[in-house]
Amino acid sequence: MTGDTAPAPLGQALEQWLDRSGLRPRLELAEMIDAWPEVVGPQIAAVTRALGVTDDATLLVRVSSPAWATELGLMTPRILARLNGSRSGRANRIRWMVGPLDQP
Repeated sequence: MTGDTAPAPLGQALEQWLDRSGLRPRLELAEMIDAWPEVVGPQIAAVTRALGVTDDATLLVRVSSPAWATELGLMTPRILARLNGSRSGRANRIRWMVGPLDQP
């Protein structure tokens, strides 16, 4: 078969589809949930849980106490900068919700 090109590897095809579909930024937002402990470090990770991302790019984070929620509220700009980094999907804000960390 002269002139035929080989099919793209699945990973490459998926990457191209994510770029064309516009889903890459949303996927990168969702990846923030898994990256949360690494981004914020062990002390903050011990008192928080990243739960999800809303359609308006708000990261929902449960916090173990009102005192921590206040402290983290002051740290929000720095945390957002670290989370967003070089991602194309960027969180616009963080909503700190006080409650037990073991609840979904």
